[in-house]
Formats: sequence, C-alpha cells, structure tokens
Amino acid sequence: MDIRDFRAGSYRKGYQYQYFLPEKINHSFFWTDEAINELLEKASLKLGELNSFSRFIPDTDMFILMHVVKEAVISSRIEGTQTNIEEALIEEKEITPEKRDDWKEVNNYVAAMNSAIEELKTLPLSNRLIKNTHKTLLSSGRGFSKNPGEFRVSQNWIGGASLSDAVFIPPSHAELPDLLSDLELFINNHDIKIPHLIRIAVAHYQFETIHPFLDGNGRIGRLLITLYFVASGILKKPLLYISAFFERNKMLYYDNLTFVRTKNDLAQWVKFFLTGVIQTAENSVTTLKKITDLKSSIEKERIILMGKRAKQGLDFFHSLFKKPIVAIKDVQAITGLSYKAANSLVNMFIEQRILTETTGYQRNRIFMFDEYMKLFNEKPL
Repeated sequence: MDIRDFRAGSYRKGYQYQYFLPEKINHSFFWTDEAINELLEKASLKLGELNSFSRFIPDTDMFILMHVVKEAVISSRIEGTQTNIEEALIEEKEITPEKRDDWKEVNNYVAAMNSAIEELKTLPLSNRLIKNTHKTLLSSGRGFSKNPGEFRVSQNWIGGASLSDAVFIPPSHAELPDLLSDLELFINNHDIKIPHLIRIAVAHYQFETIHPFLDGNGRIGRLLITLYFVASGILKKPLLYISAFFERNKMLYYDNLTFVRTKNDLAQWVKFFLTGVIQTAENSVTTLKKITDLKSSIEKERIILMGKRAKQGLDFFHSLFKKPIVAIKDVQAITGLSYKAANSLVNMFIEQRILTETTGYQRNRIFMFDEYMKLFNEKPL
C-alpha cells in the first residue's frame, strides 16, 4: 500500500458515544516521498554508529541501567509523574510519602524493561510478552487496580473526564482480539519487505490507537520501540530510548499521532518518528563518549592516587556506573569491607571529587557520583 493511500480507520457507534476503529496494518507499505527516504537513510546510519560504538566498548552493560532509569523517568513524566533521576535511584524509604507512587511507577518501569529484555531471549515480541511487561509495570503504585497484565474488557478514553467529553475514544474492547492479533503479525511478519524503522513507527502508532490496557498504554507503547530495536537485531544493546525526544516535542508527538487518525497522514508521523530516532541516536553516542572519557580520566588520574586502596577503589568505582547513588551500607555490600574501611574508602572518593555527599547529615549519609549523573541530566543540543 502507498502510504498516501493509507486510511487510518472509521468511527463506530457505541452506547451514547463513537469509538475509533483502526484499519488493520498487516500488509506492506511503500512511498514515493523523498523526505522519508532521506530520513530513513540518516536514521539507519546513526543507529549503525550507535551499534558500532557499543560493540567496541567492553563494559557497555554497566552503563545500560542508567539509560533505562532515565527512560523510565522521562516516559513516566510524560504521563504526569514528578520523580527525577536522583530520586529514582534511592531507596523507597528515603522518598517522601506523597511521592512514593511516582517512585514506584518509575522503578516498575525499570523492572518492566529489564524483564522484557530478558524475556526476548526466549519469546518473540508478542502480545504475551507485552502483557507480561504490563503486569510488571503496574505491579504497584496508582495503576495497581487497573488489571495489570490484562487487555481491557471495558471501554477507555483519552482526555476529558468521561466518554461524553473525551478527546479520543479507542476501539471497543470487543475489537481488541482481531486488532492485537493483526499488530502482532505485522511486527513479526518477515514476508513483508519493509524497513524495520518504518515497521516500528507504524506499530507504535497502531498500539497507541488501539490503547489495549486500562492504564499504562503510553509507557508500554514507548517501551515497545526499544524492545523492537533489540528483538529485530537493529541494536545489540538496549541503548536507544526515544521518550526524551517525545517529551521535548510533546505537543507534536500527540498532534502527529492524532493527524494519522483525523487526516490519514501516516507519512508525517513516520517523518516525525525518524527525526526522533536520528536525534536520539546522536545524543546516545555523545553520552556514551562522554561516559567512557569520564571513566578513563578518573581511572588514570584519580583512582591511581589511592595507593593500597586503588584496586578496591577501582572495583567500587566501576560499580558506581550501575549504582551512582550509595550509602555506606551499599559500599560495604559492594566491597565486602567493614563499616570503618568502607567509610574510609568513601572519604577518599570525596577527596578525589568522585563522590559528593548530598544530605548534609552526620548520619544516614547519601553519596552521589555527581559528574556521571550530570551526563544524564544534560539537555541535548
């Protein structure tokens, strides 16, 4: 099908409302829009650069958790949570009661992403895997009562206080089995000769339009993008997360999804999506370069000054890339040192300006690998 001929769907009568029934998508797409070809080529090159960079860094895995945490924070923030990266990395008991639901949602997202990546080793990217991931995402917090891990069996809506004033009403739950089966087939249909980036752009749009869960659809839909990159082999490591682009361009994100439904403008959505992939891949490579430079400079210039503690210091330093906010008890668990020795090691890290104490307390102190954290809080150019 020529993308210009795409018809997104039609409205059907519900009880005192109309819902949108999307057309099925399990077929091939082609286009004559040169702008799509240009963006597709650039996006593919940028992803190849990211893939190559991650292959040549032997310890990329130690950096992945922070990428996942940042994605969790931003994807959840699009839905209205207020947790920042620093808060997401500390223990729940340290979070003020009014922010604990936000903290749970972000940490559930991290757990959902990690479990889904692990499941991809034995399962295809399927409705089963999506439901398992959703179950983890909504295992606690505000979405706990919204049937975690189950496709909805009632009508939902987007925007507004009720169906009568909703901005958008997704398809009836009775339509979901056929639509979700079609989506799963499209994602995994190797007989369709369509570039992976176009396929996941269309799949993300379709998932958000179907809105198959009572809650968490936006987060699962964005998570689906990274999972597809890994499942399809585009990326060897889950190092690209597009939510930051969507958040920076939040109104365009929603508008472009809406224009597919209202104007059948799938081409514009694809171009917006590809632009997001290009910018995100560029930012990911830049961040990885900065991380590796920071790691190398600290190893060569600061850890070496720790004398007989240098080996333990190096092991502890490497652990900070996975857990950049620690208490003394964490240092003990990581190093096996006594409280006194762990405290002494932390003091060395403070002297070398690797760790910063964040609470100002004499007891129950929290320490942060500040230079590293700043790399994930930087706004892209």
